[in-house]
Amino acid sequence: MLPWNRALRPLAALLLAAVAATLPTAAAHASTAGHAYAAAAAAPSSGWNDYRCKPSAAHPRPVVLVHGTLGNSVDNWLALAPYLTVRGYCVFSVDYGRLPGVPLFHGLGPIDESAGQLSVFVDKVLAATGAAEADLVGHSQGGMMPRYYLKFLGGAAKVNALIGLAPDNHGTTLSGLTRLLPYFPGAEDLLSAATPGLADQIVGSDFLTGLNKGGDTVPGVRYTVIATRYDEVVTPWRTQFLSGPNVRNVLLQDLCPLDLSEHLAIGLLDRIAFHEVANALDPAHATATTCASVLS
Repeated sequence: MLPWNRALRPLAALLLAAVAATLPTAAAHASTAGHAYAAAAAAPSSGWNDYRCKPSAAHPRPVVLVHGTLGNSVDNWLALAPYLTVRGYCVFSVDYGRLPGVPLFHGLGPIDESAGQLSVFVDKVLAATGAAEADLVGHSQGGMMPRYYLKFLGGAAKVNALIGLAPDNHGTTLSGLTRLLPYFPGAEDLLSAATPGLADQIVGSDFLTGLNKGGDTVPGVRYTVIATRYDEVVTPWRTQFLSGPNVRNVLLQDLCPLDLSEHLAIGLLDRIAFHEVANALDPAHATATTCASVLS
């Protein structure tokens, strides 16, 4: 394992501590109908889960952020959500895949049910913003799960683009998924064997077989996959890439050979990856992504 990976462990603990600190505030201000999104409601940035936000002419679609396995709607997006809001986007983040008795660590429920939860959330965002379509940005499982929504739950009519950061589009191994646990202190103690969201992501699972049968994509949606060659969870990293029309597959190290981000860093803090997300959201005004994009 790279020293970079080990350095991320205290960072993950710090992020989770920040999440825990926000939860009481979220609970105090959430309405009865909004309890499912209480953690997200505490997001400390104008436009991030601000249902008064109206998309601009420059950025006419709201952006929905979809966390990864063991993540949640706040800790996964402490860097990317502000990065997008200061650029004028209306940004929202969803919680999905909760298991009873397991706080904070989400994305563990059956993925088809999680896709249904995403569908409800997208409808809520579109109703609040008045937009006809949304753009989805997901990390890990959050970059793969929306494909079920697009393919089987009518999402293609409501989504312009899906951008995946290290998505496990064709699955991973159980050992790869369990490598996430050390980054989330306390998660292993909370989990039992009954975690269908993990089982659904294993290579060859019934879920993935059904999802990828007949092709990776659906018409009318633009797809972008952003991967890193140092991914230690979704391996080989090339399995993240999609095939089909309207697909752009990107390897970070082709843009910046010095980028050492692995599976978590690409979603949590990599501004080079974030710059490429911004390009995918607004390809008409895209600018070259290079090592210097870390300063953008």
